[in-house]
Amino acid sequence: MDEITKVFQKIRIIPVVTIHQADEVNPLADALVGGGLPCAEITFRTNAAVAAIEKLCKRMDMLTGAGSVLTVDQAKTAVAAGAKFIVSPGLNLKVLQFCAEQNIPVFPGTCTPTDFIMALEQGLKVIKFFPAESLGGVKTLKAMAAPFPMLKFLPTGGITPQNILDYLKLPQVLACGGSWMVKEDLLQGKKFDTIRQLVQEAVNIVRQI
Repeated sequence: MDEITKVFQKIRIIPVVTIHQADEVNPLADALVGGGLPCAEITFRTNAAVAAIEKLCKRMDMLTGAGSVLTVDQAKTAVAAGAKFIVSPGLNLKVLQFCAEQNIPVFPGTCTPTDFIMALEQGLKVIKFFPAESLGGVKTLKAMAAPFPMLKFLPTGGITPQNILDYLKLPQVLACGGSWMVKEDLLQGKKFDTIRQLVQEAVNIVRQI
């Protein structure tokens, strides 16, 4: 867990990617690494997700995890494919238990103080805050997180170049998950130069902190 969170703390942005074709993976990885974000959370929303994770995990220059993990079976499949971390939109205790048994870092989605307490009871110190903007954004997270100084958050959902600094300036925020750099239409259009440019722009924004 510490090694993964150190990477998140360093890069401050976790690209959230939905892959439809596994042949998109290597040029995507080149664009991410070249732009300065050697990391990807591959969502379990398409049939290509497992193959994409397998391919990315063969690259030594990338940190690859699985996102949108809803069940233990999906978590097992992701880990077998090589995923180095698991992200979920919600807090599934069975998934947390499996990841703890496998020593795989897991970041469950949370949206209430009750979720925060449940995460703490499972020994977690870093959790996802989702869907961040729909829940009220920075103002809501700041208020909810105040009683939990022992927790760090990964806000995801509605994060953009315009609001990411507002989140990252909060001491409770470790990093943000974002998909604007790797939108599905860019991937399907094989616009990897554009992706690299958007990644570079995102990295430059973060450097303002």
